[in-house]
Amino acid sequence: MSKIVVIGANHAGTAAINFLTDLSKENQVIVFDRNTNISFLGCGMALWIGGQIRGSEGLFYSSKEKLEAKGAKVTMEAEISKIDFKKKVVYGAVKGGASIEESYDKLILATGSLPILPNIKGMDLENVQQVKIFQNAQTVIEKLKNPAIKNVAVIGAGYIGVELAEAFKRHNKNVVLIDSMPTSLSNYYDTPFTEMMDKNLKEHGIELAYNQTVKELKGTGKVEAVVTDKKEYPADMVVVCIGFRPNTELGKNDIETFKNGAYLVNTKQETSIKDVYAIGDCATVLDNSIGEKSYIALATNAVRSGVVAAHNASGIALDSIGVQGSNGINIYDLKMVSTGITAERAKKLGIDVEFTDFTDLQRPEFMETDNPPVKLRIVYNRKTRAVVGAQMASTYDMSMGIHMFSLAIQEKVTIDKLKLLDIFFLPHFNKPYNYITMAAITAK
Repeated sequence: MSKIVVIGANHAGTAAINFLTDLSKENQVIVFDRNTNISFLGCGMALWIGGQIRGSEGLFYSSKEKLEAKGAKVTMEAEISKIDFKKKVVYGAVKGGASIEESYDKLILATGSLPILPNIKGMDLENVQQVKIFQNAQTVIEKLKNPAIKNVAVIGAGYIGVELAEAFKRHNKNVVLIDSMPTSLSNYYDTPFTEMMDKNLKEHGIELAYNQTVKELKGTGKVEAVVTDKKEYPADMVVVCIGFRPNTELGKNDIETFKNGAYLVNTKQETSIKDVYAIGDCATVLDNSIGEKSYIALATNAVRSGVVAAHNASGIALDSIGVQGSNGINIYDLKMVSTGITAERAKKLGIDVEFTDFTDLQRPEFMETDNPPVKLRIVYNRKTRAVVGAQMASTYDMSMGIHMFSLAIQEKVTIDKLKLLDIFFLPHFNKPYNYITMAAITAK
């Protein structure tokens, strides 16, 4: 029997706890989490804030009670502040003062990530918000009820920023989306796709303020404006979402870390210290699109890493097969999905790639309803011709198609093999010459 301590009951931690308790009833599973709740689906926050779902109840898929019913011992609002890796003991305190001193045989770190905050004047003003955890969303929703909040500035045009811009516009606020990059979503899509999203945002009345650096937030007590290097924007509320960093203060002087501070792990989720695992947003992943360790903070990656760590901590060998960073977004009616690397990122990394684009209707022309065009880009290595990335966009839900490209990247499938891929045809679903086939056939 092993005593396994899990620090953090986020997506990665919850997955690990569920599998630890399923794989062995003999192991003792001890959990410490700093929050008041477990398993909040942050990806649904913008839907909640924007009023597209009724409430927050469906955004939770687990709880302290559910995990304890499976045999885990869970302590909430518990802050672990120190780990003695030689003695195999964690130390901390529960809110209210009770101290924690817990020994372990195996330790799983699921400490997650923290928002990156700009070092600018005015961050302490009232109505300057972060949106990461449940309580953040609650606060924003309450403040939106105030009729005095008319102008909302969103700093950061990544996935969260774009989703929140839509959510605030659904409340009929004046919304400006500010970013230092020339487009939104530049980490996930090439320019032809980001331009589609930006056009979509502008058509729905969202002001775009790109290629601008925020210098300060102005106001007396409450925020009143965002000042960039180009302009000043009125703002009754400012939401800062410029990215995340791994939360790796625990053991940072003992555990080997990645260039951004994430815990370095192998394919078993093991850190450089024996019997210590790291999972989720605090750890690295193997990025199959570039063949190297990387940092990709996604809930899907977190869950898989929790499954892997749980098996290995239980004595059952299981290796991660790596990830492709598959992701997607839906803003108004525009749906975009991607996997692997973009052509623009590949160029920055010095990877010699080519790409092929193809746009076509989803179904034959005689299917006159619900038949919008689909735009596809496949990125492939110029030398090996292996697929390393793909992007798709449409108002039609073609999202399942990206999973095929994810598998292609994982298995190093070449662009040439896709030319004769067995894709069925039925007018209800697609065209006889599918856009995937045509993109591959027209590749250089």
